[in-house]
Amino acid sequence: MTSAVSDALQQLNRIILGKPEQLKLALSCLLADGHLLIEDLPGMGKTTLAHALAGVLGLNYNRIQFTSDLLPADILGVSIFEKQPGSDLGQFRFHEGPVFSQLLLADEINRATPKSQSALLEAMEERQVTVEGETRPLPEPFFVIATQNPVSQSGTFPLPESQLDRFLMRISLGYPSEQAERQLLEGVSRREMANQLSAKITPQQLQQLQQEVSKVHASSSVLDYLQRLIAFTRYESGYLYGLSPRGALALLQAARAWALVSERSHVLPEDIQAVLPAVVDHRLADAADGGGHSVSARMLSSVAVLV
Repeated sequence: MTSAVSDALQQLNRIILGKPEQLKLALSCLLADGHLLIEDLPGMGKTTLAHALAGVLGLNYNRIQFTSDLLPADILGVSIFEKQPGSDLGQFRFHEGPVFSQLLLADEINRATPKSQSALLEAMEERQVTVEGETRPLPEPFFVIATQNPVSQSGTFPLPESQLDRFLMRISLGYPSEQAERQLLEGVSRREMANQLSAKITPQQLQQLQQEVSKVHASSSVLDYLQRLIAFTRYESGYLYGLSPRGALALLQAARAWALVSERSHVLPEDIQAVLPAVVDHRLADAADGGGHSVSARMLSSVAVLV
């Protein structure tokens, strides 16, 4: 099974050049059964990465372009009255929205209003949607990969804390290196390459890997280190609020997934350190400027691995 994970990473690295750490984080996020938020400038490969992940994992894939006029029904679906042929009788029939897929790409999610953004809250937490009083389960596995532009850009609606907390990780791709960009300029379109990807992990294998992630061992000393990190956010000055128990569980699950992708059956402190920025920076706010892009750096420099 680990060879399949390695093959999947190799395929992803052929599509998104020069970003091995971000790709490993993205794959770890899905193996940990979490949702992924990709924040970056337009044109940095966010959508291509989501498409590539769906391809290598063999997942049914839908994409929604979030705009200011998007309605919740455009995401969840709607009931339409359908008449019987030759009769005035009929009945309402529910037409599923694009959320009924194994991998949903919410493209530029922060360009939609909070009302439309909140349509995903139940889906992301409960893997189900409630429409017109009826609850409908979503396919398994189910993931949301959302992209967002920097909030400094015009026409954006910042995601509230409750929405951000639904994402296991937030990553940023950043500009490519000079060598990687030259390969992009000289090579085949990465979007075309993503369309031709073959599945390296089936949805059934993915669910098995998710079960294996939960079995990755975390020793008492590793859990002690994790708890010291959590306590630092709650009781040391500098944070508007501390990390919640759900955030602590997310950090542990992400570290387990990173260890599995690294072909280990146990968690090391280095695994926690590797996933910490992606897991906590969007969940915490710095009291000084309200931003959350560097709060993990202070945690890592202040909390000792061993005591």
